[in-house]
Amino acid sequence: MMSIGIVLAFALSLFVSDVGAQTCTTNADCGFQQVCQDVDGALKCVTTFGVNSVGNGLEGTLGNKSLIGTITSLINVALGLLGVIAVVIILIGGFKWMTAGGNEDKVGEARKMIFAGIIGLAIILSAWAIAKFVITSLSQATGSGNV
Repeated sequence: MMSIGIVLAFALSLFVSDVGAQTCTTNADCGFQQVCQDVDGALKCVTTFGVNSVGNGLEGTLGNKSLIGTITSLINVALGLLGVIAVVIILIGGFKWMTAGGNEDKVGEARKMIFAGIIGLAIILSAWAIAKFVITSLSQATGSGNV
């Protein structure tokens, strides 16, 4: 019951966070996690709860990049996701090995999973290196700059 009260108090504080906010001229006039923003025609300190910290780092998103930059970003994301999957396969193989209880069949299956994950990571790393080399070479050859 007490946790419901805490959640309701937090939710209420989100809605009334700018009530009675102090006036400001720059962000330096505001406190921690607050920024100086135009609220109904007046500059007031507004609590951000980290929203502006995240939003300011999103420069150069996919819509604002060149074609080569977009392709590079997509390749990096795809290979990153594949790398995470390979690591999960290795972890699952390790878990199976630890819970095999000495059963040779289960240990053999776990070993195969671990080796498959390691080979997958090697292939992913090789694909990333080849893609980086090709994209860098093409961007330098076409004069579109370094990526």
